[in-house]
Amino acid sequence: MRSGARPTLRVGIAGLGQAGSAIVPAMLRHPHAAVTAVADPRPELVEAFARDHDVARHAGVESLCASADVDLVYVGTPTQLHATHAQMAAAHGKHVIVEKPMALSLAEADAMTAEAERRGVHLIVGHSQSFEPPIRAMRELVQGGSLGRMTMAHTWFYGDWLYRPRTPAELDTSRGGGVVFRQGAHQADILRWIGGGMVRSVRAVTGAWDPARPAEGNHTIFLDFADGAAATAVYSGYDHLPGRELTFGIGEDGRRARTSVPGRARAALIAAAGDGEVVLKRALGFGGRRRAAPRVRRQASFYGLTVVSCEGGDIRQVPGGLRVYGDSGSWDVPIPPTPTGRDLLLDEAYEAVANSRTPAHGGAWGKANLEVCLAALESARTRREVLLAHQVPTPDA
Repeated sequence: MRSGARPTLRVGIAGLGQAGSAIVPAMLRHPHAAVTAVADPRPELVEAFARDHDVARHAGVESLCASADVDLVYVGTPTQLHATHAQMAAAHGKHVIVEKPMALSLAEADAMTAEAERRGVHLIVGHSQSFEPPIRAMRELVQGGSLGRMTMAHTWFYGDWLYRPRTPAELDTSRGGGVVFRQGAHQADILRWIGGGMVRSVRAVTGAWDPARPAEGNHTIFLDFADGAAATAVYSGYDHLPGRELTFGIGEDGRRARTSVPGRARAALIAAAGDGEVVLKRALGFGGRRRAAPRVRRQASFYGLTVVSCEGGDIRQVPGGLRVYGDSGSWDVPIPPTPTGRDLLLDEAYEAVANSRTPAHGGAWGKANLEVCLAALESARTRREVLLAHQVPTPDA
């Protein structure tokens, strides 16, 4: 890190797809972070990004990791490469933020964490939804105890995930594709963060109903917490029920949608046909529809509908914050639209590097989320309950 009154965390971005592009606005806003380098296998994107942001160009991830101008590597490469690239960065003495899910197996997760520990660097898994202020506020209400202990929690997300433009790997479970890996990781993170982290077992059913899009497109996951609380994660990416109908028209970006049209994503894919999906996919990363400075959002992020039940009341997100339904009425807890979850991710990384604070979303937390996803896939395959062995509590539990 650069020294001085306000040291700067110099970040190299590995991968300019949706994940790598999405973190850029938060980096540009952060007072103690700066993008200094970028790597992507598509040279035209590297050139365009470097030109726009005046950063060093790298043709490969290893070159970026070896750079003396980088303190931390943001690994936004495809899921099947997370373990390789995170270990590569750590081996070069760089701190790491790796996108969720952190890996494809528990063994890979262990290797990533071990390499970071061996090199004396921090490994953080994110962006995941427990960085978002509404989820943190729910946890604070539960942990505060005014509503008694949590008895159950449920999170639902309906959308068009399966019919958005996808690479072949995103539709291949063996390479981290499908909604269990890609979105179940968020839902496990939400439920574990609110519920204290310690899940005893998982029982799940998944579905892959479109032969042309063979990865899991929906799941129902039951989480049995060690303290007796129960939780469910429901996800459908089949482009039928518009999920914003459950969230006051507000989406993950905190903005209201003008319309909700079932089947729109599916129709766009049919219209594109052939190589058109590749073109649509590229439009979602840097240089396409992704803006470096998106419009200011008016609400905190809604990642579907989450309802938390405690002995003395229920909690859900509403526009402007949370609503608590207690024994003698309801009241609202305001939540401003900023900071965003990605802002708080960078805060956590900065505090870890600059002030040696142990990150809440380190390798052990990411591995525990991954364990839930892997258990869901195993349970769906065997139609059995799967006991967990690698769960860790939230830092305040």
